[in-house]
Order: sequence, then structure tokens, then C-alpha cells
Amino acid sequence: MSPQPENPDQTLARRSFLALGSGAALAATSGLALAAPAEAAPAKAPQTPPAKTRSAKTMQAPPPAAHAAGEPDFGPNVHVFDSATGTANIQATLDAIYAQQRGSQFGTGRYALLFKPGGYSVDVKLGYYTQVAGLGLQPSGASITGSLGVEGDAHGNGTLVNFWRGAENLNAVPKSGVDTWAVSQATFYRRIYLLGDLKLSDGGYSSGGFIADCQLTGQINSGTQQQWLTRNSVVGSWVGSNWNFVFVGSPGAPATSFPNPPYTSIDRAPVICEKPFLYVDGAGAWQVFVPAVRTNADATSWEARKPEGTSLPIEAFHLAKPEESAADLNAALAQGKHLLLTPGIYHVDQPLKVTRANTVVLGLGYATLIPDNGVTALDVADVDGVRVAGLLVDAGPVASDPLIRFGPDGARRGHAHNPSSMHDVFVRVGGAGVGKAKRCVVVNSDDVLIDNMWLWRADHGKGVGWDANTSDVGLEVNGSGVIAYGLFVEHHQKAQVQWNGEGGRTYFFQNEMPYDPPDQAAWTDGAHRGFPAYAVADHVRTHEAWGLGSYCIFAEDRTIVSDRAIAAPRRPGVKFHAMITFSLGGGQGTIAHVVNDTGGPSDAVTGLAMLKSYP
Repeated sequence: MSPQPENPDQTLARRSFLALGSGAALAATSGLALAAPAEAAPAKAPQTPPAKTRSAKTMQAPPPAAHAAGEPDFGPNVHVFDSATGTANIQATLDAIYAQQRGSQFGTGRYALLFKPGGYSVDVKLGYYTQVAGLGLQPSGASITGSLGVEGDAHGNGTLVNFWRGAENLNAVPKSGVDTWAVSQATFYRRIYLLGDLKLSDGGYSSGGFIADCQLTGQINSGTQQQWLTRNSVVGSWVGSNWNFVFVGSPGAPATSFPNPPYTSIDRAPVICEKPFLYVDGAGAWQVFVPAVRTNADATSWEARKPEGTSLPIEAFHLAKPEESAADLNAALAQGKHLLLTPGIYHVDQPLKVTRANTVVLGLGYATLIPDNGVTALDVADVDGVRVAGLLVDAGPVASDPLIRFGPDGARRGHAHNPSSMHDVFVRVGGAGVGKAKRCVVVNSDDVLIDNMWLWRADHGKGVGWDANTSDVGLEVNGSGVIAYGLFVEHHQKAQVQWNGEGGRTYFFQNEMPYDPPDQAAWTDGAHRGFPAYAVADHVRTHEAWGLGSYCIFAEDRTIVSDRAIAAPRRPGVKFHAMITFSLGGGQGTIAHVVNDTGGPSDAVTGLAMLKSYP
């Protein structure tokens, strides 16, 4: 089926409220300056309607990919380029895909653009559900000389909704000296060797993103970005700040200076493994590289060294196609195959069951799972070393509980020597249509690593409403020793994150409370008004988190109050660093305290509250 653009009459709906309290206007009220005047957002939200998406009648679908004899068949939406393809042909393909995907926020198109080792003089612009990647073992293997980036307002809806796109494993050499990566949630910029500067906005409102395992030689300008996580990257220099910027294991990043400017720097990542990726070796054989686990890690996993890890031949993978059933995919997993999901939308009427240690489940081009009849989409056993990466899970109309699970209830095995991990795993409840979940992601296994996750109960699009796209909890952690790097969780109807396991650590948390509770009575947690964004269970003895931000805008009833953004036991082993709350839209709602009864308020009088540490 040819991808169709979303309804051209759709507008931002509720997320447009964010613009009322973003960018330069917020910086002015908070005393935090943006990077440069040229980067400042407008003083008020634009009043002009969004640009229309071209109709299906006038839009020509990109041509399907052709695969050479003897090459893996990744399906029609994976375009593999090499020096024989020709610059003009490559650029035409890139432009055709971008023309279709630039405004297709809730469309069905899914694309991966893969560059074999070599040099390419092209301009790469990424629209929705598009992944671009190099196929070298090192980022220097595939070089893009031209531009590689995301436009700030390519579709008339602003950077606030520049979701679902990513770039990885490339050498970027912008001819202008500067690339622009103007994105918000559910994006990734990984394993990039950038010879130049990088702008993270181009003047429009922007809502935060993720950089990891990159060598960035020039200046990074955060512009209007509200928050950002940079992990295990080397930074030439950094300018700009707004609310919450976290750096982990990143030489060259600003030192901790929270709250002014709001930088939080942690010298090393305690435990991390990078995302698996496709590459083509010197003999032309296709493989998937699974990076090794690193401890006390700083800088990249690859610069001036041979990457440590394991190469798996492509023959060890089942190359899944969207027309296959869940039973087909489970049969391949049961036979000991790893799973590579080619771009597309997969309806699953039974959970995809990963039962074997060290299994890799790798999605290309934002491969999307939709569970039918309320089943769990992905169910991982309590085993060592499973890697899940590059997936979007879209809730179906019958509530699932959960959408993704790592380990059965009551899992007790330790996995510290070989942890499982999730990289660029995103969940959406509503937006593309009615979706429902009780819990989105449940982690029962110990020692799981979370590396860039956005769990979104949609605030705009189709099927959106308090009783329509229902979701209680974004993330529930019951396992011990779980570490999250880059946790974005928004708009769920109870606690956004419920952390019940011991020894958890979070490096960067971004949250918006639900926009749409009809009144206080509908959104009350026992004796407390509202629900916390980040809740640590009363029995937990040890937990630590750095760089947490929670925002509210109660569009249906601005008198609604959340008593606390973070709820946690007050004891020495439970620690929080560098926290903010903000009442958006000029104070449409109140967060009374940052942690328990400490810090705050954020309300119509005092929009921004900042708390350096707790207790």
C-alpha cells in the first residue's frame, strides 16, 4: 500500500499550547538567556494557520527501492546507496522521500536510507519516520558532504512536532560549515562524526532531543531547545541553554552550573552499551554490529579505537516484512534467529516473544508494531543480553497491559554482567487513531539499560481525548539496577513513571503532565491533588536521578493542581539533582512542589521553579 499523507486539515491542537510558554518568552521570564538573538523564538505563538500538506492526488510516491542480486532483501522502503548509484539519482530519491514525509506526522510511510562506505555529495533532509545511516564499521566509512539535518519548520507545524526521525553512523561534512538538527522527541543523532557546527534549532520553538556516541568538532548551539541530553560524545564547544541540559560522559561539554545556566554534567556513564547497527565489511558481507557493554565510560565507543563488540552475519537474522504475521516472526525467533524488522507497520495478534539470551531485535526506518485485541506487542523473557532497538509501538484500540514487557512479573535473576537494553524505543498512544494502554512499558528484569525512550500519550492528532486515548502509566520499573539515559514521558493519566525497583538511576527526564484532565476530581491520587510525574515507591532504599523537568498546562481547567512533580521517600539513599518545574501557557495550572513538599510552586505568578538537590 502506498503511504498516504495525514489529513491536511489537522493542526497542532493541544501541543500548540506549549508554544505559548516557550522559547524567548520563557527565557525572559526565567532569566535564562537563549544562545543568540538570531536563535530566539518569536515573543508570542504564531497566529497563522499551519501550511497545508499536499494532497494525495498531487503527491507522487517515491519509487520503490531496487536491490542488487546477492544483496539482502530489505523490502521496497530501504534504499541502499553506493558510488555506482550516481549523485543525481541519490539526490532525486532523497528529495522524493522527503517531499512525501516532511508533513506526514501521522502517515504510514516508513523509510531507511543506507549509505555504503564511500563519499557522497548530497543534501539529506529528514522527514517523519525516516532513518539515515552509514554502513561502515566506523562513522568515517560513509561521508556526506553537503548537509545532513532537519528543518525547523518544514511543514508549518513548528519544530515542537519534529518527531520520529534519526541519523547515525555517518561522517557529516556540511559545505556551509553548519548543519541544523531542529527536532523534538523520539529522534536520535548517534555515532556521527561531524566536521563543523551544529544548530539544534533555527528560530522556532523546540522541545528537546538526544545525541549519543558522537564526535562533534565544532560549536553546538542549542538555540530555543527547552532541554537536551548529550551522552558519551565529544563536544567542540557548547553555547545556549534554556531549562534543562544534561551531559553524561561527554568531554568538552559545559561543567555543572545548574541552575544558572542549567547545565548538569556527569563525568562518566556507569554502564552503557551502544545501539546495534548494520554495516558492510571489507569483503562486502552484510553484518550487524552489537557493541560491547562499557563501564565508567566517557567519550565515544569508536574514536581512535577499534569498536568493541560482536559482529553477527545478516544470515543470522530473519528479515521481517510488514505482511508477515506475529506467528511467522515468533517462529523465526523460536528457531534461534535474530529479528530485523524492515520499515513498515506490523499488526501483531500475539506478543513477539524473545526467549533466547543475546537476541537482537532491530528495527529499520521506524518499523512500527500495532498490537491487536489488547495483546502485549513485545514480551522479553528474563534472560541476559537482549538488545531491542529502533522500534515504534503504536497502541491499538483495545487496551494493552503492557505494550512492552522485559521479564515476567516477579523476575529475580541478576544480569549485571550482561544487561539487556532498549535503544530508540518509542511508544505512542493515540494520535494516528484511537489507542489505549494501561501501562506502556514494564521492566521487571534487573539491570536493564534504557537509552532514549519517548512514551507519549498523544495530545493532538486523531483519537485524542481524556476518555479516548487512555493510558495510566508510561513506564513502570520493578527490576533492580535499571538505568535510564534519556527518558521522555508525557501526558499519561496517572504517574508518568512509577519506579518500584532498587538501585535505579535516571540521567535526564522530560515530562509534560496530561493537558486534558476535565477537573481536579478526575485527576486525584488519594489524598494528593494530581499525580506525580516521577514516583519512587515508599519502600525503595536507593535511587538517584539527574536533570529532571516536568511541565503542566491544564487546558480544560486551569485551577487544577499537582501537589508534586516528584514523589519519593525522604531518605539518604534516594537522591535527586537539578530539577525544574514549569507552568506553561502563562500559568495554566499549578505544580505546587518540585519534590514532595520542597521547591516550587510553578503557577501563574511564578512560572519556573528550580531545585538544585534533594534531600
